[in-house]
Amino acid sequence: MRTYHCFWLLFWAGQPHQSFLTPLSKRTSGFPEKEKILVLSGNSRRDLHRSKRSWMWNQFFLLEEYTGTDYQYVGKLHSDQDKGDGSLKYILSGDGAGDLFIINENTGDIQATKRLDREEKPVYILRAQAINRRTGRPVEPESEFIIKIHDINDNEPMFTKDVYNASIPEMSDVGTFVVQVTATDADDPTYGNSAKVVYSILQGQPYFSVESETGIIKTALLNMDRENREQYQVVIQAKDMGGQMGGLSGTTTVNITLTDVNDNPPRFPQSTYQFRAPESTPPDSPVGRIKANDADMDENAEIEYSITEGDGYDMFGITTDKDTQEGIITVKKALDFENKSLYILKVEATNTHVDPRFLYLGPFKDSATVRIQVEDVDEPPVFSRPAYIMEVKEDVPINSVIGTVTAQDPDAAKNPVKYSVDRHTDMDRVFNINSGNGSIFTSKPLDRETLLWHNITVIAAEINNPKQSSRVPVFIKVLDVNDNAPEFAMFYETFVCENAKAEQLIQTLSAVDKDDSYSGHQFSFSLAPEAASSSNFTLQDNRDNTAGIFTRKTRYNRHETSTYFLPVVISDNDYPIQSSTETVTIRVCACDHRGKMLSCNAEALIHPTGLSTGALIAILLCIIILLVTVVLFAALRRQRKKEPLIISKEDIRDNIVSYNDEGGGEEDTQAFDIGTLRNPEAIDDNKLRRDIVPETLFMPRRTAAARDNTDVRDFINQRLKENDTDPTAPPYDSLATYAYEGNGSVAESLSSLESVTTDGDQDYDYLSDWGPRFKKLADMYGTMDSDKDS
Repeated sequence: MRTYHCFWLLFWAGQPHQSFLTPLSKRTSGFPEKEKILVLSGNSRRDLHRSKRSWMWNQFFLLEEYTGTDYQYVGKLHSDQDKGDGSLKYILSGDGAGDLFIINENTGDIQATKRLDREEKPVYILRAQAINRRTGRPVEPESEFIIKIHDINDNEPMFTKDVYNASIPEMSDVGTFVVQVTATDADDPTYGNSAKVVYSILQGQPYFSVESETGIIKTALLNMDRENREQYQVVIQAKDMGGQMGGLSGTTTVNITLTDVNDNPPRFPQSTYQFRAPESTPPDSPVGRIKANDADMDENAEIEYSITEGDGYDMFGITTDKDTQEGIITVKKALDFENKSLYILKVEATNTHVDPRFLYLGPFKDSATVRIQVEDVDEPPVFSRPAYIMEVKEDVPINSVIGTVTAQDPDAAKNPVKYSVDRHTDMDRVFNINSGNGSIFTSKPLDRETLLWHNITVIAAEINNPKQSSRVPVFIKVLDVNDNAPEFAMFYETFVCENAKAEQLIQTLSAVDKDDSYSGHQFSFSLAPEAASSSNFTLQDNRDNTAGIFTRKTRYNRHETSTYFLPVVISDNDYPIQSSTETVTIRVCACDHRGKMLSCNAEALIHPTGLSTGALIAILLCIIILLVTVVLFAALRRQRKKEPLIISKEDIRDNIVSYNDEGGGEEDTQAFDIGTLRNPEAIDDNKLRRDIVPETLFMPRRTAAARDNTDVRDFINQRLKENDTDPTAPPYDSLATYAYEGNGSVAESLSSLESVTTDGDQDYDYLSDWGPRFKKLADMYGTMDSDKDS
């Protein structure tokens, strides 16, 4: 230990030495029992010698959680330079100095002002110094000392978790590790047994136990079964002081779950199952469900079903529903009540995950019997084939039978069947079918070249229940017969040069045939008999379905003959032989020395890109039609400009007027001006009539004007006489009906209906004087008068 600038701590085992003690204002009475004195060495350059004392130390001890009312006494500082005259002043600095720890600057006594907790801070490091009160200079170098807090058992053990969760497999052996719990004590583990923890189980026996020192929880009971009990709650206690009386304790809860193991085999709740399935059930459709019970869970309860034996082994299948672990029985093939109505199956259920440790519990599988009853349903007729293919020659007569389809009712009743053709597949009604026996026959002529295949659908329906029907496709191929003559592959129009030489090839011909030849077409070409001897050209058959046209003479004159028409006969080699006569047009043209055409009579040959004769004729016709249209239009306009014979609305001669409605009476003067009847003198005789165009225009005759009071009857009679003698008058009369005559009319009412209601009798004898045109009216009204007179 250094002897320069350090503290010397002297601890007196007996009563405090009088020379080092100074009374305090407040002293603790209990602790420490022995006064602690920290002695400061002298402040000089020379070596310091310690005084003779019991021993020296630099550490104070203080008990935590002090419960007294006074300040707790810690110890005393004293310097060798302190003469007791109050010239020195003690200063304390460091952890808690001035707040938690205070010092009497005169005596050096240290006290704790507050209750201390070792768990918050177990050690305080402070520094002490003595200074001259007058000069303020230190008389001793600053020295460091420690105040250590003594621990008491004031903290109970605390578990790291409030609740522990653990799991172990069911059926575990005794002593199987479950979980380890841990509790900590905040007290000083180096001082006494305050922090020594011991574990014990308060709840959970006899199923589990805990090791007192480690806190490891283990199973204590054999063959714990999850199916009986799955959850356990264990309470563990941790107690300090080594578990002795008076120690503090804490508890925690441990939730323990037993996990499942495959210790239960599947078992069917019943030995036999009954299901029904209509025979119309389609394949892969479910028939029923069965389920084997398994007390396990998750993968340990997964079951696989299988059909092990039975007469329906190949007719039915079974699959597992992964969600419900049920066995779904399905139909694999079509059922037929008439063939078999009852199937018996043996179904087995097996665990997919087997634990070998529990095989001693028995086989992990079970079996049951399944009986499936097939129910009869009314089924539609069944055709003998899924499709029919028929062939027919195109030249067969109408109503010829080309084939037969057959369908039968599969039910036990064997109901009769009728046949028909789906007209949506035979819109032209080319074929028909016998409804009784299913024979198909033609109803119209066939033509292979128009349509090679006919695809129709035949319907078979039960007569007693037409809703039960089925369909079958029928493919009818039309076979070819040689009914088409060969013809040119194209229209041939060629030319020959005027300077051509004899035996010169001018055109090669080829032919086509709409018929189908299995061995290939073989055409023969020849000139028509009428042209064979007198023609200026020859024809050579190349025997390869082509022929060549050759010149027979040297030089041709287009001015003598500009065009030759060469008839060619084409024949095929099939039976019956068909032939046709085709014409080749040959024009004579002027050519150069190389045989290149220069000019021909046919403009189409001279100007290949120009207009043809037909186009020129069409253009000429269009021009003529346009000219005629213009001339007609001009004539109509000229005719409209001519002065009409009658242009005055006041012409008193009659018009033929057609009204689609009743009109406006005398007030309506648009179609007929009745002003003339009111004032006959207002006639303009110079105006011509508008309703006729006379062949010869006669000079209009002037007539004497009627008086204002002239009777309408006299006026009409006068006009009738004039029209009878006028050759320009039309050979007809017109009748204008007016519903309203207007106000102040000079003429009275002309209505024969109204005259009936008058008191006076009317005399219609004058109608007989009007001529043959009014004979009908004279007979009618004259007869009425005679009847009335009689």
